[in-house]
Formats: sequence, C-alpha cells, structure tokens
Amino acid sequence: MANSVMNDTLVTVDKIETELASSVILDCRFSLADSTEGERLYHQDHLPGAQYCHLEKHLSGPVSEHGGRHPLPSPEEFSKQLQLWGIREHTPVIVYDDQRFAFASRAWWLLKAAGVANVRLLDGGYSAWKNQHKPFDRRTPPSHPVQKSTVRPIQTNHLIGYEQINDVLGSEDVLLIDSRDPQRYSGDFEPLDPIGGHIPGAINKPWTEVSDGAGFIKPLEYHIQRWQKMPEAQQIIVYCGSGVTACVNLLSAHLAGKTPDLYAGSWSDWCTHEGAPIAKGNQP
Repeated sequence: MANSVMNDTLVTVDKIETELASSVILDCRFSLADSTEGERLYHQDHLPGAQYCHLEKHLSGPVSEHGGRHPLPSPEEFSKQLQLWGIREHTPVIVYDDQRFAFASRAWWLLKAAGVANVRLLDGGYSAWKNQHKPFDRRTPPSHPVQKSTVRPIQTNHLIGYEQINDVLGSEDVLLIDSRDPQRYSGDFEPLDPIGGHIPGAINKPWTEVSDGAGFIKPLEYHIQRWQKMPEAQQIIVYCGSGVTACVNLLSAHLAGKTPDLYAGSWSDWCTHEGAPIAKGNQP
C-alpha cells in the first residue's frame, strides 16, 4: 500500500525516462515575482517532449474583485487547454517544476479534479533531472486539435468559498489549515496581499514542510504522522495565499489518505471582503 500510493502519485528520474514517449509532460516552472521567468526557462531547456504550463494563463482564470489572485480557470477553458496539450481522461500525465512542487501540485490537483486519472509529479523536479545529466530539449511540441471534450468539468465537491468558511468559523468540527510561511501567517510580513494575518482559528502548516530542501518528497510515514498529529475534525479546509501552494499540502494529505477541501481564493480572496475577521500573531 505504501509503495502503491507513492508510485501512483510521484515518479523518479530513474523511472521517468521509459515513460516520456507515452506520457504528456507539463513543465510548470513559474515565479510569482516574474510571471515570464518560467516560460523563459522552459525555452532554454526542458524535459524531452515537455509542453509549458503557465500558472496564470493555463491554471488560473481572470482576476476580479473577489476570488483571489489565482482563481480557478473556467471548466470550458481548462477542458480546451487539456485538449491542446493532448490530454484525455486516461492519458498518462507527468508534471514538474523546480520549486518543491509549488506549481506542479496545482496542475496535479486541477487535472485530477477534471477527471484525468493518471497524473504524477516528478520527484525532485527539473533539478533532479539535470543533476543526473539527463538529455534535455529546447523544442516546443505542436498543439493538438480541439475536439469534443472527453474530460469532465472541474469537480467542485472539495471546493470551499468565503461564505462557507465564514459560516463555520469557530466550529470544532472544522480544521482550517494555513499553508503559508509563518511570517505571512502571523501578519509580520506580507509581500503579496494588501492585508496581513490569517483566518481566525486556522493553524499554520507551511507547504515547505512537504519536501526536503532539494525538492524531494519526504517519506510516506512522515505525511501519515503529520496529518495524524493535527486536531480531529469532520472537515479539513486548506488555504494559502491564492490557492496555489495549498495544493502542496493537498498532495501531502493525499499521501496520508486524507481528502481536505480547498479554499481556492485563499487569503487573497478573504482579505478583499469587507468585515472579514482577521487574526494576527502565531496562534490560531
């Protein structure tokens, strides 16, 4: 069982080479500080056959007053993009980045939510590939034709919005998990959103705990124990700054056999609502 969930979710550099030709590969490298950086790096070199997956163009929808900095794409647009990449319901897909799953996990979660059954993340990311002196490519594969969709709409049964969270604040049956760095959770430092702090009652479990410093996933037992140590709750809701790195915690939860809900708008949505309660400091 242990090996099964890990093998179904992640793939190592040693094993990926034999699967490149039969899989769709998505390069998800990105920088929140420079939205063009990931695509530039992709054009310099990438895994053979990889297509570029842009956080804001492909994995997000248009920004509006509410909904956060990276709202989810519409089901129609995302389904169309999947077809352009050549992804159907049973297509094997491998996603990677070079930021400890920060952006590849968003692609992983969205693809799974759209019904793509076989999606895995490259353990260690592109650095692991290059560090083993594996071959790279600079070409951009051609797009596939858009036909009638064979991918279902993004499933919303594990998505939560502002009003739903506001209604359950303070409930012992709900566990809120803030995935951001401790300084952003406490409100001491907020580089991206206009207001610092966290949702009252949320505990801080940074997304960076999921992998080691080199970007390799921590052992399965770590994730099982990590989630066992959290307070018991009937419902678990995970958020971050804009619903992106929260998906790294969803990856960890998946390995531990948990299925939390995602507050996709996350803090960047929460702080846009007038009168939304805000907590500061290092405690829930």
